[in-house]
Parts: sequence; structure tokens; C-alpha cells
Amino acid sequence: MVNTVDTTAGAPEGTAPPRPGYGQLLRTPGAWTFLLPGFAARQPFAMLTIGIVLLVQHTSGSYGSAGIVAAVTGVSMALFAPQNGKLADRFGQRAVLVPGVLLHAASVTALTVLALAGAPLWALFLAAVPTGASVPQVGPMVRARWAAVLGSSDERARLLPTAAAFESVTDEFTFVIGPVLATALCTGVHPAAGLIAEGVLTLAGGLLFAAQRGTQPKPAGRRTAGSERAGGSAGARVSALSVPGVRVLAVVFLGIGSVFGGMQVSLTAFAEEIGNPGANGLLYGVFAAGNMLAGIACGAVAWKIGPRRRLIAGYAGLTLAASGLWAVDSVPVLAGLGLLVGLFIAPALISGYTLIEPLVPAGARTEAFTWLTGSVALGQAGAVTAAGQLADAHGASAGFVVPLVGTALALITLVALRSRLTPKASGRVAARGMGHRVPVAVD
Repeated sequence: MVNTVDTTAGAPEGTAPPRPGYGQLLRTPGAWTFLLPGFAARQPFAMLTIGIVLLVQHTSGSYGSAGIVAAVTGVSMALFAPQNGKLADRFGQRAVLVPGVLLHAASVTALTVLALAGAPLWALFLAAVPTGASVPQVGPMVRARWAAVLGSSDERARLLPTAAAFESVTDEFTFVIGPVLATALCTGVHPAAGLIAEGVLTLAGGLLFAAQRGTQPKPAGRRTAGSERAGGSAGARVSALSVPGVRVLAVVFLGIGSVFGGMQVSLTAFAEEIGNPGANGLLYGVFAAGNMLAGIACGAVAWKIGPRRRLIAGYAGLTLAASGLWAVDSVPVLAGLGLLVGLFIAPALISGYTLIEPLVPAGARTEAFTWLTGSVALGQAGAVTAAGQLADAHGASAGFVVPLVGTALALITLVALRSRLTPKASGRVAARGMGHRVPVAVD
């Protein structure tokens, strides 16, 4: 179905508003106050898993054990992230973030000390649970801040798709530098240096981010009854998971997590097999760079097809690209294929996050975003475990099967349940982000 929507209301006759772009987005008042500290506080998602894998593998000598400890952390984060998001929606981001980053710093310290002391696996599990549970959900919080700042006016609302793309680029830039930094610190300074740096960045960035109250979305728990009757927080007390589309996206994002987890462990094992551990950071950096470049391109394109179709197309390409990883045995070829895999992740991520805005009421969006990031973490945890066991038993090539299986299963789910990603009809403008009158395809 194609809708023609006039988004030029309020513009002088014969002119159109400037096309939404990154420059216009970054000139939004107050944006930089939460973007810079938020970037530092996002490092756990990029550095935590690889830091645990490298440290525990060094102290135990087993990728399987390292993968299991990392998986416990990921599962814990996936289970607690939506609850943290729900609390942030209701009581405010600062109220959740400050105690969270303090607990995370303490938990990472405990996990590091136990690993270096040669503690048994069960003790590492005990430390891994609060480490994962306390990972600050800064990415979803930043997305919620964009939605609150840009959604305050129709003119700014045109920038929402651009903001979704920008956040994906930021996530992927984090994945470019995070694993490379963690690997360099663990291999060049000390096996525990990656985790220590992760804890310090999380603590400093999280506290600075929490201090930015001016851009924080209004807590749903403090809104007046009148505003609720007016629809300002309709759905704020309802779980985002009650929306069918969110459940579908949560399952689909498990496959994206399987790529991140499978690549981290398998690339590490591959670098060890060829006798060049330092190549791990380079290979993963190339993979993440492809993701970041695709994210930049996605934000610069004025799409004429809806996000649901873009999600399906991106996922099909991701599955196809992942299908060849297991057969590669050279660094240049693996780097090239990893770059291709990365190029397809960003369109899938951006499209999925873009679908949240029309599917979920404003009062539940932070929770919705955390369901998606939690699903990525859960998929990553499962992939780390499976790839670690396969790499121990059959070599690095076997570990690369995990991203293929994960993305294929998620693609099947996406195609079968794609109808649930269509928002219910309402009076909302369907073509936000398009700065002029054009036919806009919506799903």
C-alpha cells in the first residue's frame, strides 16, 4: 500500500522543509549533553563479552568455560534489561541508572578478582549474574530521549528515522572500537585490563549521563491523571511485550545477537589457530566497520519502502552472507566476508528500532527498546556458549556455523509473522522523516 502524505504543513508555498539529515539532527538543542556521556556508558555491550572471554580463557585455558561465563552474563542482562527499562519509564532514567552503574562497577571488579584468583566456575557464575543484570541500558535510554525531544513538535518529528539511523551508527561505532580496545588491552597490557577499562568507562559515562536531567523523558509514574486521559502516557503501565510486534522483533533480534556472539568467539579462536592473536581485534573491527558504514548510508537515504520490508530484505542478506563464514580459512577472505556480514546488520537493526515508534505507546518505549537490546544480549549469550563449545571440539570453523543457524531461524520467524509488525491504524502521520510531498510506501 502506498500513502501520499503532505509533510509540508507550515512551509511557505512552493518550498519544502530541508531534508532530514545528521547535521540537522545534531543541532537539536541539548542533544550533545546526552550523546557524549552516553557513548562512554555504552561500552559494556561492546567490551563486556569479549573481555570476559579473553580473561577467563586465559585463566582457565578453555573457550568453552569462557563462553559459559560470558553467556551467564548475557542471559542475566537479557532478563533484567526489560525490567530496568520499565522502571526507567516509570520512575525516570536517573533513578535507575545511578545505582545500576555503581553495582556494575562492583560486580565487574568481583568477577575480575575471582577469575585472576583461579576461582571455580560456579563462583564466576555468581559474579556474572549481577554483572549482567546491572549493565546500564544507555542505548535504549538515548533512543527514548530522542523520541521525547523530537516528538515534542511535528517539525522535529521528521527527524525520528534519522535519529534511529544515527543511534545504530553510534552502536556500531562502539562495536568498532570496543572489541578492538578490549582485545588490545587484554593482549598488550594485562588479561584483566579489558574488563577493568569497561568498568571505569561505564561508571564515569553512566554518572555523567544520569546528570543530564533536562533531556530525560518525563517519568510515566509522575504524570497526572489528566495527561493519561489525554493519551500522553497511554500504555505507560502496560508492558511493551504485550504488543505482538515487539514479541516478533524480540525473537528476530535473537538472530542478530547470534551473529555478534558467534563472531566474537569464532574470530578469537581463528586468530589463535593461525598463531596471530592480535588479528582478532582487526577482524572484528572490520566486521563492525561494515555495520557502521551501512548504518551511515541507511540514515542518509530517503527510503520509499517501509521499515518492515527493509527489515526482511536486510535479514535475508545477513543470512546469505553468514552462510559462507564456516568455509573460510584465510584472514583476507574472512575480513572481506565479515565486512559483508556487517553491512547487512545495520539495515536490520535500524528497521527494527524504527518499527518501535509506531508500534509502542510513548510511555513504554524505553522498555520496548530494552526488550530488543536484551534479545540481542540473549542471542549473543547463546551464541557465545555454542560457538565456544564447537570451537573447543572442532575448531574455529565450526563456531562460524552458529551465526548461520541463528539468522536462518530468525528469518523464518520474521517472514512467517511479518503481519504482526504492522501498526494499528490511527491518525498518525505515516511518513515521518520525509521532508516533502512524495508517495511513501508503508507496510
